[in-house]
Amino acid sequence: MGLIAFVVFGLIVGFLARAVMPGRQSMGLLATMLLGIAGAFVGGLIGSAIQGLPVTDLHPGGLIGSVLGALAILALLGLGGRRRVFT
Repeated sequence: MGLIAFVVFGLIVGFLARAVMPGRQSMGLLATMLLGIAGAFVGGLIGSAIQGLPVTDLHPGGLIGSVLGALAILALLGLGGRRRVFT
C-alpha cells in the first residue's frame, strides 16, 4: 500500500506544480507523476538537510517542500528545453 500511496502523492504533487508554474507544459500523466515523485525526493532531501532530521521521517511541510522541489525541476526542464533560433 505504501508504493501506491507514494505514486498517488507524486501525481498530486506533479499536478500542483504544473498548475502553479506559468506557461504550458506538454507532459502526460506518467511524466507528471514522475515529476511529482522527483519533486518529493528533492524536497525531502532539502527539508531534511535544513531541519537535521532523517530523510525517511515524515515532515510537516512535506507537501509544500515536494511542490517546491517539483517546481525547481520543472523550471530546470523549461530552461533546458528552450531552443534558440538565430536568424
